[in-house]
Amino acid sequence: MLDESLLDAPEDLARADRRGLLRGAAEAGARVRTAARHAAEAGLAELHPDGRPRAVLIAGPGTAATGVADLLGALAGASAPVTRIHPSGVAHAAGALRWTLPGWAGPVDLLLLATTDGSEPGLSQLADQAYRRGCTIVAVAPPRSPLSEAVDGAHGLLVPMADAPYQEYDESAAAGPGALWALLTPLLLLLDKVGLLTASPETLQLVADRLDRTAERCGPAIATYSNPAKTLAAELADSLPLIWTEGGAAGPAGRRFAATLAELAGRPALAAELPEALPRHGVLLAGALAAGADPEDFFRDRVAEQQALHARVVLLRDRPAGGLTAAPAARELALSHDTAISELEPEEGGELEQLAELLAVTDFATAYLSLASGGRT
Repeated sequence: MLDESLLDAPEDLARADRRGLLRGAAEAGARVRTAARHAAEAGLAELHPDGRPRAVLIAGPGTAATGVADLLGALAGASAPVTRIHPSGVAHAAGALRWTLPGWAGPVDLLLLATTDGSEPGLSQLADQAYRRGCTIVAVAPPRSPLSEAVDGAHGLLVPMADAPYQEYDESAAAGPGALWALLTPLLLLLDKVGLLTASPETLQLVADRLDRTAERCGPAIATYSNPAKTLAAELADSLPLIWTEGGAAGPAGRRFAATLAELAGRPALAAELPEALPRHGVLLAGALAAGADPEDFFRDRVAEQQALHARVVLLRDRPAGGLTAAPAARELALSHDTAISELEPEEGGELEQLAELLAVTDFATAYLSLASGGRT
């Protein structure tokens, strides 16, 4: 059950936040600036690429690397295919994971390695394999890690990961907002240099500013009634979130929201893009998960009996730039099945700024939902 009183008790939230989820979300803007500085010091600004790569391959473990690959793929669009190399292994442990380079990869391709750990032997082996094939290699990893030593120098370009100044590495931090921006920022600058997307240093400064402003709106000291992240967390209590997205930036933001809800808050969620989400999730709204599925729900003993799980639609949208939209059909479908709907739409700005706002609000919401539900131990 969600303890809504905790949401408006900043000191209690701080004591409960042992994993630093709220602090990580609040310092996302600072992490972008630090990561951009590390990228400049590593020499990304002085690169003079010969041309665009044929393909971009991304390898790395965990939610952060998955989110980086998804976000870069959405932002690059048709400029070049962005493909994540999925790991294999008997367990999700640094020593057990292995990555294999596709057979077609060669000198015209770019391999990106993204990890918050850097001790994975499989990534070092992948870097060695890519070097022998002639691939260009760029890695973002903690400094003085085995991977950084394997990549730095002749094998490729290393960008030291921007560490959080307030805590030592924690395993839960790999899914947090700080890790995402520490890995993503240098790679955005790199792909801007090779012409696959637009993410200049000036653009990333605007992104950092948007993250700071969103953190001010969503911080622990802001009351629930005027705090979009706390409001969303309260609305998602005892529900199955159906995260419906519309727009190029909203898609990966919604998928990351579902992933972090599961990993950090222990909550199941389903994500899909409109308009395909309507037939894909429509049957859930008409079944046992529908809000009106239990006609006796009003008379249920809410103390003695567990709250029934009902679907709730979360609509994440880019700010519309004209053209067709499936949002009215989504609202009609949800309301026709007595299903509540929450909506998030960012303020005006560039694509990266809107993406940053959606990520920030949902990251704060995940943190609040985790903490007010007792969190994960």
